[in-house]
Amino acid sequence: MGFSTKEEAQARKDIVEACRAMNASGINQGAAGNISLRFGQSMLITPSGVDYQGLAPEMIVAMDLSADEAARDENTGLRASSEWRFHRDIFFARPDVGAIVHTHAPYATVMSMLRRPIPASHYMIAAFGGASVECTDYAPFGTQELSELAVRGLGPRQGVLLGSHGMIAVGPDLARALWLAGELETLAKLHYLASLAGAPVILPEAETLALCERFAGYGPGAAKA
Repeated sequence: MGFSTKEEAQARKDIVEACRAMNASGINQGAAGNISLRFGQSMLITPSGVDYQGLAPEMIVAMDLSADEAARDENTGLRASSEWRFHRDIFFARPDVGAIVHTHAPYATVMSMLRRPIPASHYMIAAFGGASVECTDYAPFGTQELSELAVRGLGPRQGVLLGSHGMIAVGPDLARALWLAGELETLAKLHYLASLAGAPVILPEAETLALCERFAGYGPGAAKA
């Protein structure tokens, strides 16, 4: 199958590689989770129900950002991820976001099941643009209700926990979003384990917020001065 541009072909390949990388790293499994990339007035998004070991670039679904129903690829017959709504709505709400990674990472999901936000118990929270990563209430997967909770819980930050579900990490590009997904899982794990031993010390909000600007130039996909 041919693609309209070399850029689209590369973007599809990048999504496939990112899907396999997140599963290999342990922050996702099987066909759970999903990834999207902004592509002009459209998004490229993983298909519904396809195990990432068998995922190929031509299986990635192109979907107009103004669509109000899941796109189906006319060549493969595959539909866009069941979570297409929050991908679409985050792209609309956040012009700075170029990539979205949603996973069912174990510790982030545990925290979401407990309905606990991740506070500033570790300074790396500043990579997410605030003094905490919020946790939303529960809504069924694939619903507009879940999308609205996700957009509101994310706010201006780079990550959010979805109640009894998993996590979302966003970034200007895929490298950044995937890196942040890994960092969010690590923060969830560290905070959960520290909580088993006692009450983690929470860093002062002013000190944490002062670190946020420094993190803009740190890590993959960071904006370099």
